[in-house]
Amino acid sequence: MSEKEVILTPSGLKKLEEELEYLKTVKRKEVAERIKIAIGYGDLSENSEYEDAKNEQAFIEGRIITLEKMLRNVKVISDNDVQTDTVSIGSTVRVKDLEFNEEIEYTIVGSAESDPLSNKISNESPVGEALLGQKKGAIVEVIVPAGTIRYEILDIQKNNE
Repeated sequence: MSEKEVILTPSGLKKLEEELEYLKTVKRKEVAERIKIAIGYGDLSENSEYEDAKNEQAFIEGRIITLEKMLRNVKVISDNDVQTDTVSIGSTVRVKDLEFNEEIEYTIVGSAESDPLSNKISNESPVGEALLGQKKGAIVEVIVPAGTIRYEILDIQKNNE
């Protein structure tokens, strides 16, 4: 079974690489030290510090494995891959919500680096999926749990990161 391709922008790749390096060089050592100190407290069967440190160690090791797997299957979308005539991964799209007459700007990214609070939406999200391949001026309908949202695409730009 082939592993899923992970689509990232250059800044998303850098962020994952930095997180992996931090986990391997800093967090692993911190947790190992906590485990060592907790073992010094004696009886491990009722040692909550030891249990907490072991749980954190398992989480960190799991995250390291996940990041390494993602980085093995990464496809970086460069600025040259992004066009401004149609929406693609890496595009920054300004849309107008036709119901509320509000303008919103989204950057379409791969699911690994989506951050809705920063208006970075996944190409796999309902809005991201609906916008992909569309041109400036298009009216896009997005089906969401609350109903249907209608957006007009006002502008398409390359991601400005």
